[in-house]
Amino acid sequence: MDQSTRAQNPAGEASTPIRALPRRLGTFTGMAVVVGIIIGSGIFRVPPSIAQSSGSVAGMALVWIFGGVITLFGALSTAELAAMFPHSGGPYVYLREAYGRPLAFLFGWIWLITTALAWAAQSLVFVEYLGTFVPIGPAATHWIAAGLIVLFAAAHYRSVRLGALFQNVSTAAKIIAIVGLAVAIFALAPHAAGTTTVAASSSSLKWTGIGVGLVTVLWAYDGWENLTTLAGEMRRPQRTLPLALVGGTLIVIAIYLIINAAYLRALPFNVLAGSQAVAVDAAVTVLGSAGAAAAGALVMVSVLGSLNGSIMSDPRVFYAMSEDRLFFQAVGKVHPRFETPYVAIIFTCAIAVVYVLFRDFIQLARAYVLGIWPFLALSVIGLFILRRKRPDAERPYRVIGYPIVPGLFVLGTFAVIGYSLYEKPAETGISLALTLFGVPLYFGWLAWQKYVEKRTLR
Repeated sequence: MDQSTRAQNPAGEASTPIRALPRRLGTFTGMAVVVGIIIGSGIFRVPPSIAQSSGSVAGMALVWIFGGVITLFGALSTAELAAMFPHSGGPYVYLREAYGRPLAFLFGWIWLITTALAWAAQSLVFVEYLGTFVPIGPAATHWIAAGLIVLFAAAHYRSVRLGALFQNVSTAAKIIAIVGLAVAIFALAPHAAGTTTVAASSSSLKWTGIGVGLVTVLWAYDGWENLTTLAGEMRRPQRTLPLALVGGTLIVIAIYLIINAAYLRALPFNVLAGSQAVAVDAAVTVLGSAGAAAAGALVMVSVLGSLNGSIMSDPRVFYAMSEDRLFFQAVGKVHPRFETPYVAIIFTCAIAVVYVLFRDFIQLARAYVLGIWPFLALSVIGLFILRRKRPDAERPYRVIGYPIVPGLFVLGTFAVIGYSLYEKPAETGISLALTLFGVPLYFGWLAWQKYVEKRTLR
């Protein structure tokens, strides 16, 4: 369904027209969204957790490489769907077209929960690193993080162009800074550190921890799908979306492998595994106290770029759901002057503030992965379904390596989730149960819609 069409009620009849969002975003901004969102808090927060679960340098490398391959295959596969359906909503649209409205609603339900989790996690990491410059108490940490979310949400309420400009600048700055930090570490770190680390930890590989580590690393790699929610605002989307998705993902994988190698160059493995601020600790080993300030500033800029991109893209799913009458129509309103989905932004912001006041980072990160990645896999399965159901549909881009590439993404994603269910059944089971809770919510929503329509006709 194109954004310029009318919303559909549950019976499929035309209803109130939805105002379309203008197409103002180009290829560079699209790639900046992919790179900027993915490279946020994860690479500065999760390496110690992955080191602990994998038990060795070899295990840590495997986790990052496997996670990168899964992510790349997902981006390659989703690019075909994005070019086919260049409308706001991203995976919500693909699930609706492949499976129908019920599964699309389930995605929207879990997106409502998990995107707010992501905003909260990103803002908490920013404040953690801000604490390296000024003393911040535990209670103040959560309040400052909440204020940061409100500030960026207000900016996106006001202007899409302003958000895109900040995304472009912050993404370029973080790439230059991360690569610069890695180069400095390789040039100045003691040569013995890396050799000793590998030798000491290569025999401690924990195969049982690889699966758990992958759940965490998928958080660090997550964000490529966010660009697809902005498809309705991309210029020449059939061309720009595949370029930005695949190109941006490749850049991220390269940067992640480089900076992880730099961390291991600077820090003994056991020190890295116990670090609370790994980028700061690594920079201090080669640059002294100045390194702490530089790394802390890098993390803060990086997280701000990721948070900005998330706030820029996430509310578009609720805009699309409102267009389909699967969410409150008010959430689909476009500001008459600023041309932004301002109600959706305010709505998501409010939920994120609640999360940030009551949860910690690791809880937020794992809950996000276990909630959203099953739907990404189902979206790619939808690619197979749509190839069969609509063989003659226009496909400006076709996934390279079909059917192997999308098949491996699906298998890899469900293998990670299945292993997480085996190792952490309670945590994973709660996430799956929360997703399934969307089923009665869907039928309850339809019943409510029919009730409202009957009252309107009286």
